[in-house]
Amino acid sequence: MRPLETGDPIRLGPYRLLGVLGEGGMGKVYAGQDDAGTVAAVKVLRPEMAHDTDLAQRFLREALAAQAVRSPGVAAVLAAQREGGRPWIATEFLAGPTLDQIVDRHGPLDDARLRALAVSIARTLRDIHASGFVHRDLKPPNIVLTSAGPRVIDFGIARPEHGLTLTTTGQIPVTPGYGAPEQVMGRRVTPAADVFSLGAVLVYAATGHRAFHGTNVATVQYAVVHGEPDWRGVSPGQHALIAPCLAKDAAARPTPEQIATAFRGPKKAAAVWRRGPVADAIKEREREMSDLSAPLLTTRPGAGHSRRRLLTQVAAGGAVLAAAGTGAGWWLLRGSGSDKRRDDLFTYPPAARTPTARVLSADEGDYIIGGSPKALWKTIGATSAMAPAPLPIRDVVIVGHPVTGVAAYNVVDGKRRWSAPTMQMTCRYLSLSDRLLVAADDHGTLHTFVPSTGEPKWTARADTEMLLTADAEAIYLLTKDQRLRAVGRFDARIRWTVPVPGDFRDKLLPRSVAHRGRLVVTTSTGHAMAVSTQNGRTEWTARGLARDRAVFAAVRDGVVYLNGKELSARRISDGRKLWSHTERHYYDDEDYEWSRPCVHGDRLYTSFCDDQAFPHGYGLPEGKEQWVANMALSSNDHPILLQGNGVWLLDGTTVRTVSKESSDEVWTYEVEGGKDDVAFAAHGNRVFVKTAVALYSLPVF
Repeated sequence: MRPLETGDPIRLGPYRLLGVLGEGGMGKVYAGQDDAGTVAAVKVLRPEMAHDTDLAQRFLREALAAQAVRSPGVAAVLAAQREGGRPWIATEFLAGPTLDQIVDRHGPLDDARLRALAVSIARTLRDIHASGFVHRDLKPPNIVLTSAGPRVIDFGIARPEHGLTLTTTGQIPVTPGYGAPEQVMGRRVTPAADVFSLGAVLVYAATGHRAFHGTNVATVQYAVVHGEPDWRGVSPGQHALIAPCLAKDAAARPTPEQIATAFRGPKKAAAVWRRGPVADAIKEREREMSDLSAPLLTTRPGAGHSRRRLLTQVAAGGAVLAAAGTGAGWWLLRGSGSDKRRDDLFTYPPAARTPTARVLSADEGDYIIGGSPKALWKTIGATSAMAPAPLPIRDVVIVGHPVTGVAAYNVVDGKRRWSAPTMQMTCRYLSLSDRLLVAADDHGTLHTFVPSTGEPKWTARADTEMLLTADAEAIYLLTKDQRLRAVGRFDARIRWTVPVPGDFRDKLLPRSVAHRGRLVVTTSTGHAMAVSTQNGRTEWTARGLARDRAVFAAVRDGVVYLNGKELSARRISDGRKLWSHTERHYYDDEDYEWSRPCVHGDRLYTSFCDDQAFPHGYGLPEGKEQWVANMALSSNDHPILLQGNGVWLLDGTTVRTVSKESSDEVWTYEVEGGKDDVAFAAHGNRVFVKTAVALYSLPVF
């Protein structure tokens, strides 16, 4: 929770507002408390939307309709009114752990708890459907576990079958992997869609992995419509019960009542939520809620937790509920919930010292010009074909692997320091000023670690599909539903979330840049866009920059350099072109296309390409040619690296090194693996090369 800001209301109806819990594209949610001490989540429509009479009426109509759902398994809507021209909704405030939190911390549910979960949610869906609604977004983060059993939250897109959906432009009103095939295809949705979602939830609860997964949203949605669920870890008995829920044909799925009957366990099955480690986690959250709901609004010095501290604990450690949610990504810090623990999460040591390797010398006989050097070390099985490029951070190099997830290896000898198996390597990983490593798990939750030791620090629920880049203030990412999002580095709060333009969707490249208040993102189809790092507002776009190549960005001193049909320098603030280069084929009237630009000091390195690539270097800021490699490579978009006295190039599975002064090739090194699996990075007088089978550390001259 953060303090109220200028312009925030102090009171809405009976609720005195205590702070801001979060905000999304349509509204802002506050923590409020009435005179009896009852705490509620109070959502208010944004002022600019409150003037839309139709939208405001739908906002209140949907909340009032949700009040009609009478079920012990749903979170209640407490009140909905219009005040001062702005509608607001007060909903029950829950602080229990969500299903994904429990599975993440304690592993998959045992069979007894899985059955109890299925019965409870099925009965809740029965009550929702009996009231004429379809929830439409049932997923693990929308199921809160309490000692009385699971509770279903977030009716943000719940509606009657023929009603209107309260979503903003650009939002996908279905969570990939949990929405039914008919939702993915935009067809009429019936209560059977919630049954499909329940089946996907039960696979996750039983195994810890999603029923449908893939490298991006499109592949996940394709799997939902055409593929088979991932049944690994599901017992034969569980499979027989869950499989009918995941039928592609809505008419073939069982009813919630049939599910509740099929999963029914022994008497007193509901007691599973009151014992064991899961129950302990539930009790911890409920104790915090009890303290928060105490009648005292202030505390004496030394008398225990303050009201604000308690609110911070619940917002940091539990599920903040707005039952008619906006689709906002609520930030979530894992941990004990105490201020001391939270402070510890944001306190980390200074960056480690870099153990710099010795620069080799031909005059001293360290290597033979034109030969191949001996690797400093080589570690077999450290990484994989799908892993991103290595990420050197001072005394470790970070790589990805399907089993070990994200792992850190000592730069001196290649021995593994630590690993985080639950991190999703294909999301990429970023260095935060060399003091923290940030990665994401399969649920899109951000996790940070001290690079040298692997000590975990803060986490944030951000729905991450792909990490893009970071600057001094925030981490920038693409969400699973194809939106750009900024998460603060020092408070783990979601700063802003904006939709991606249609022709940028599913095409963004991970190598974005953030510089002087602008985030520049590029696509595999020739487009670039700059948005404000303060609020995500689009500042400028450049489309059709390339014919056949992906567009990449590099920055220096307020200028962004882009490749494509021309090599261009643009002012990053407004996209104004400062200079550009084209290069004509010597054998026809076509222009070459330029490959990925890389800035090192006062020089910009890139290649102009057709079937071959011709590396060049240009002085900055004017862009005058200063260096040309005496070679041609196979055409590629690998970065050009500078380390020691050499310029480092990837040519298939061959690492080529060229003198940055003479432009002559000095040595080559052949790595094992396929050419599409190779990537490299450099730091501390070492060049790190990953393939599908090994991680190499090469010396420099």
